[in-house]
Amino acid sequence: MKKLIFLASVSYLVIGMAHIVSGAVLESMLQHYGLAYQDGGQFIMNQFLGFLFGVLFSPWLSKKLGKKQTILISFAALTFAETAYSFLLPWGWMLTVAPVTGFGFGVTEAVIGAMVIDAIAEKKADAMSKIETFFGIGALVVPFIASWLIAIGYWQISFPVMAVMAGATTVSWLFFKQVPEEKNSSAADTKEAVRYPKQAWPLLMTGMLFFAGYVGLEMSLSNYLPSIMIGRIGMNEATAAMTISVFWGTMVIGRIYAGRIAEHVGYGRFLLVCVISGTILLALLNISESSAFSFLLIGLSGLVWAGTFAVALVLMNTRLPGFTERTTSLLIAAGGLGGALLPKATGVLMDTFSAGWAFLLLAAIAAMMLLLLVFLLSLGKSSQAALKT
Repeated sequence: MKKLIFLASVSYLVIGMAHIVSGAVLESMLQHYGLAYQDGGQFIMNQFLGFLFGVLFSPWLSKKLGKKQTILISFAALTFAETAYSFLLPWGWMLTVAPVTGFGFGVTEAVIGAMVIDAIAEKKADAMSKIETFFGIGALVVPFIASWLIAIGYWQISFPVMAVMAGATTVSWLFFKQVPEEKNSSAADTKEAVRYPKQAWPLLMTGMLFFAGYVGLEMSLSNYLPSIMIGRIGMNEATAAMTISVFWGTMVIGRIYAGRIAEHVGYGRFLLVCVISGTILLALLNISESSAFSFLLIGLSGLVWAGTFAVALVLMNTRLPGFTERTTSLLIAAGGLGGALLPKATGVLMDTFSAGWAFLLLAAIAAMMLLLLVFLLSLGKSSQAALKT
């Protein structure tokens, strides 16, 4: 089990890097191609459409090919795509390759996430939070590397670095022999094959909307935060790139403790505090005129949002027992859809209006998440009881 958790953590480190690398160099990439922010939004959207496709088909691939083969395919796709990015192909080709990148990290995230939730008997939130910590470390490291490469004029080297990391992880999975595969005769497999009862659908749909909002919010911040800071406060490119490092740095710190705190205070109460605090911080960021105060707010935002994804994923699976792989896949897929559409909308707002409007949109999404969470928690216990009967 320890070896599985270790390799799962390494994999999340790499996909954390893959999620963020494009955003970290987005400003420089758009300047290189002579494009607008909405073009960058299209690039990010294409990645997340591939992510959506990969997540939706990951249960099917996992059952047909086995978890190990599915993970190998996903990391091979990610390696190929990051290698293609390294050549700075014509923009049309970059947009074509982008879904392959999303497919790679989407399948990986869904399959490994479901695998860990199923494999861990107790303290699932703590285990998932620890693995998500490595996602945060990956997202933290990339902006540091990108900021340095931007400063010395070689930002495009970020993509070959990613290709090497993805390729090395592919090889690691190739030689790993302890992947827990499903058995056709297992009770869990039989239960996974049945459909959700009617009582589960309101809970599931609310959870999917919540995940769409969260991932869209996280990816918009991760990809546009430097550009927003440049537009609102006038930061230079290298300094602005560090805002992502601050955001993900505090995310990493938060994720170290988030699982343990959530287990202690309860998943629902934990999520309520996170979403309320995150909404307030986004509203404050929209009126901040100071670089130092903005960095403080960004750091606090990373801290309060840190455990949201992992704890919400475990909460939903505890409220919908017996459907782990399907529920995990649908929730992450919904997140992928949000991660595709919201950054696109953010880019359009920045081009059409201003960076301030982008922050208003993100604060509105956070407020919507709060309403969805309250509704989700009111539905949860009744749906869980219905599923057990």
